[in-house]
Amino acid sequence: MKYGRIRLQDTNYSLYSGASIIDNPDKAKLRSIYAEYCSYKKFTSVEPLFDFEIDNSDTIGYYEGSELVAFTLVQRLDAESVRGIQFAWNYVNPSLRLGWIANYHECAYYKSLGYLYYYLGEHDSYKSKIDGYEILGVL
Repeated sequence: MKYGRIRLQDTNYSLYSGASIIDNPDKAKLRSIYAEYCSYKKFTSVEPLFDFEIDNSDTIGYYEGSELVAFTLVQRLDAESVRGIQFAWNYVNPSLRLGWIANYHECAYYKSLGYLYYYLGEHDSYKSKIDGYEILGVL
């Protein structure tokens, strides 16, 4: 299985004004968004395999107005690398394209903090559209 990461120095994305770190996330709200995401995408939920309280992690919320509509869990692995653990979006307004916005925002955000790599998990061809994307061998 091949994996992918983004070399953040090869990106030049902007921060998204509708995103912010959630310090004390409402887990019920996150679970609700995740359930809507799985339903929309016809994915089988992996909950409870991922946890909303992972050491050294950030929950980044994405808002439409004042309403939380998407989130990403990102783990800080070391001084150089972060790993996207889970993205979920309720897809109430698909024209927002929040999946792409989240990727771009997270690249800009973690690059601004001095991180070098953003690991995205298993390789998928759509990920190669992100600047700085690299395919890695089996990890």
